[in-house]
Amino acid sequence: MRRRVIEHLRAGGHEVVDLGIDDPDSADDYPDRAAECGHAVVRGHAELGVLLCGSGAGASIAANKIRGVRAAVCHDSFSARQSREDDDANVICLGERVIGTGLALELIDRFLASSFTGAERHQRRLDKVLALEATFGAPEGD
Repeated sequence: MRRRVIEHLRAGGHEVVDLGIDDPDSADDYPDRAAECGHAVVRGHAELGVLLCGSGAGASIAANKIRGVRAAVCHDSFSARQSREDDDANVICLGERVIGTGLALELIDRFLASSFTGAERHQRRLDKVLALEATFGAPEGD
C-alpha cells in the first residue's frame, strides 16, 4: 500500500518524503516510523504526514507523543475531512489491515484537500489541546 500511496501522491503533484523501509530483514517498528514522520512535520520538512500500520492505532498513539503532532486514525471520509477542518490534524493514520488501497487513497486525498477552518469553537478546543500538550507533553525529540 505504501508504494501505491507514494505513486498516487506524486501523480497528484505532491512532493513525497518516503520514510518507509523496504528491506524485509530490517526492523520496521511503527513507533520508529511514527517518530520520523512526526518530527518531519513539526520541524517543517513536511507539511502533513501519512502513516500506515496494521490498524492505524499504534502509529497514531506513537505519533501523538511528539509535541506538535496531531495524528488522527481515519477509516472513513468524514473523519479524514473533519480531523483537518475541526481538529487541525497534521498526520493521518491508516490501517492497512482495515481498509483497502482505494479507500486509503480517497481518504488521503480528502485529508490533504481539507484545512483547519479556524472557527471560534474549533480554535478554542485546539487551544485547550495545545495547553494540555504544553503542560503534560514530553519535550520534542524524546
